[in-house]
Amino acid sequence: MTLSPPTNTDTWIGLDNQTLPVNEALEWVNQPDCGAVVLFTGNIRNHAEGRANVTEVTYESYEEQALPRLEKIAEKTREHWPEVRRIVMLHRTGKLEISETAVIVLVSSAHRDDAFSAGRWCIDTLKKTVPIWKSETWEDGNDWGLDAQHITELDELDSLESGNENP
Repeated sequence: MTLSPPTNTDTWIGLDNQTLPVNEALEWVNQPDCGAVVLFTGNIRNHAEGRANVTEVTYESYEEQALPRLEKIAEKTREHWPEVRRIVMLHRTGKLEISETAVIVLVSSAHRDDAFSAGRWCIDTLKKTVPIWKSETWEDGNDWGLDAQHITELDELDSLESGNENP
């Protein structure tokens, strides 16, 4: 799959085994009516809890479920933060080396409060609800990431977070 910005929507989501187009996404999300653009990149680091000297990470995804869930996150984001203009959520799959970018989330809005809040909610919700798993390789072996968790349904997440400012 090649990641290219869409021409018919303000939401750009995708999974790909190639380097993520950070600069292209930053240009695409920036619009004349937006005074704020928030960019989050999640990069591969050289350690994990209890695992020194991580050398690589491999991501796997259940794409048939991941892409619709990313769309749903974007929909919920727009419901809660109507000022949000464009949303980007792109995630790598396959083997990544230290310092490579695994995920990017960008949000543009007229004002920074909405962009910051929506961007944080997008990455946090992606991590909790989208079926993407990582396997880590470190000096003493390899195994699934220790922070792997049960995938939560977005509707379950809503009920868990009721009463918060989150959607």
